[in-house]
Amino acid sequence: MQLDGIPLFAMLKGRMSFLSARQRVIAENVANADTPGFIPTDIKPKSFDQLVRAGSGSGGAAAGALARTSGAHIQRPGVANPAYKPERTPDSETRLDGNSVVLEEQMLKMAESRMAYDAAISFYQKSLNLLRMAAKPPR
Repeated sequence: MQLDGIPLFAMLKGRMSFLSARQRVIAENVANADTPGFIPTDIKPKSFDQLVRAGSGSGGAAAGALARTSGAHIQRPGVANPAYKPERTPDSETRLDGNSVVLEEQMLKMAESRMAYDAAISFYQKSLNLLRMAAKPPR
């Protein structure tokens, strides 16, 4: 049995994928903290309306989007999941060289993502334990 067929596990997998992509974007921001003119990016979670439109395929972003139908297709480097699009989000300060990365704000975002990822892993493990308990024969 595939765990992706269970809605709870599919939801947790999607959440962990989102948080992993966000962590990657934040790490890129931190790595470019000294790059002149760099504007940090962030990934925002999709709203409920966006998810409904994408799921229905009627007028949503997924309707006209390009699909990678073969493993041989070239994927943009550094992007693990193209479903999450980073948006420019300048931090509260901009230095004279045009860089607007504030390391303290990036570290807060990173800690927030890490806590949410840990919570998702905890839910995943607890759900697996419940399945294991349900699958055991009675004593």
